[in-house]
Amino acid sequence: MLVGKVAIVTGAGQGVGQGIALALANHGAKVAAMGRTGSKVEETCRLIGQRGGVALPIEGNVKDLDDLEACVDRVVGAFGGIQILVNNAQEVPLGPLLGVTEEALEAGWESGPRATFRMMKLCYPHLKGDGCIVNLASTVARRWDATNYGAYAAVKEAIRAFSRAAASEWGGEGIRTNVILPHAKSPALAAWTEANPEEAAAFVATIPMRRIGECEEDVGEFVAFLCSSAAAYVNGQSIAVDGGQAYMP
Repeated sequence: MLVGKVAIVTGAGQGVGQGIALALANHGAKVAAMGRTGSKVEETCRLIGQRGGVALPIEGNVKDLDDLEACVDRVVGAFGGIQILVNNAQEVPLGPLLGVTEEALEAGWESGPRATFRMMKLCYPHLKGDGCIVNLASTVARRWDATNYGAYAAVKEAIRAFSRAAASEWGGEGIRTNVILPHAKSPALAAWTEANPEEAAAFVATIPMRRIGECEEDVGEFVAFLCSSAAAYVNGQSIAVDGGQAYMP
């Protein structure tokens, strides 16, 4: 399905990013797995190699423009181009408005919207003609009660705004841009569940399918589909991959 494609996945050392990287590789893409911790992205690439895929580990911080530029240069140098970009990495600013620090908000902005904006622009020349961008947002902005989630929702909604603009401006140049809003069994979700067991149980109860998604089988496979020719006319969409919980008008 993705044979001959080259993909960059940020935050690919664990959780959803790792699941996406594995799924893309399973369908034939060569995958550059970028993340802050070298040992984690190396493990993702080891798993891909174990399955017969091709992967390149890249240690780097998405908040650092030099690291992003170096990542794109390395991928083009190693694989000859880029057809798929998945912006997954994100530091999450959580808490009430009076409790979220300037530093936490800045980290959320730098790792999310700004990194996404930068990577889309850096990859743009390589994506022209047959490119696909998948950015990650969150259904947290659709919550009926936004208490403690305002800052997180704000940075994720900014990603959706950048994505819609890219879909509109670059669609005619052969670049599709979509957003997924997933629920998956990531380390971050596990930590949140442990810290908020009652809220977590109530949260799962509102998912019609009554389960949290799998990083690879549910989220990763859907991203692989979005990047394939089967989704060639899908552009500018925000799609909740969440078992039916969120209503996306």
